[in-house]
Amino acid sequence: MKKISVLVLIGILLFSCKPYQNTEVRKNQITYEGFRADQRLYPTDDGLIKYIDRGKGPAIVLLHGVPTSGWLYRKMIDPLVANGYRVIVPDMLGYGSSDSPEGFEIYNAENHAKRLLQLMEALGEDTWTHVMHDAGGLWTWELMKQAPEKIENLIVLNTIIYEAGFYPPVRMKPGGLAKTAMWGYRNGVTTNTLLKNLFDQGLKENTLNQLDVEGYKTPLLEGKTNAMYYFFSQTCNDLPDYSDVFENIDIPVSVIWGIHDTMLQWPPQQTRAANALKVNSEDIHFIDEKHFLQETKAKEITYKIVNFLTKED
Repeated sequence: MKKISVLVLIGILLFSCKPYQNTEVRKNQITYEGFRADQRLYPTDDGLIKYIDRGKGPAIVLLHGVPTSGWLYRKMIDPLVANGYRVIVPDMLGYGSSDSPEGFEIYNAENHAKRLLQLMEALGEDTWTHVMHDAGGLWTWELMKQAPEKIENLIVLNTIIYEAGFYPPVRMKPGGLAKTAMWGYRNGVTTNTLLKNLFDQGLKENTLNQLDVEGYKTPLLEGKTNAMYYFFSQTCNDLPDYSDVFENIDIPVSVIWGIHDTMLQWPPQQTRAANALKVNSEDIHFIDEKHFLQETKAKEITYKIVNFLTKED
């Protein structure tokens, strides 16, 4: 009887907690298979990094966070290319289509920044416009610490700046329990539960369909949890302080923030963050969405980015 109950519980976890709300496919919807087919690869000393490189013109990097990948920006790539930009969208090591080697400190902010700098050098881009989201902010602050001259325009999308306003959905201690959680995510036991909770909390209305979710779920089922383990068990418990980096920021900055975000909140840090980033009030935009604003507000975000960059030219 006990065995049957366990099987029933597993069945519920596997099949009843779907992370998407509908099965209707949108016209010309991007598939994860198609997205991956367009990715190129760059070999680092730590493993292969996959990335999108499309268009010609001034370079824009679109940097994801945790536990997403470049897939998060899929709806923004073509519109930015159409506006005359070279759009570079990496899957950071441990995420998306990139390798997920064993290791712990290999996934710290310093190493993420180092590999991104190497990628951009290999692509022949000395400076670029930089868009980041979520934990991508930490990797960006570290990049600016290592090479402050590389980013010429900065667009901040619901990213980690200060401890104030940072309310991650998961915090874990390193060890067995956290590793067990990662095992569940990559073996299909709690994968749907993780994604459903993430999107229910991260979107005002979870209207994602099965094709949308495939781009987030597939990497997990392929075993891409080592970088997540580092973030949830280390970074979330010991957030780096990049105040020294903020003091030296001297580039145009725009903030585009989903104002209903519960995981990364702007109000608790708004005065401190705006002053630290030296962002003009007219370049702070609040979007009617929660955390994953790229999913529902891609056109609006793209318009604001292009408008900001055009104004700066």
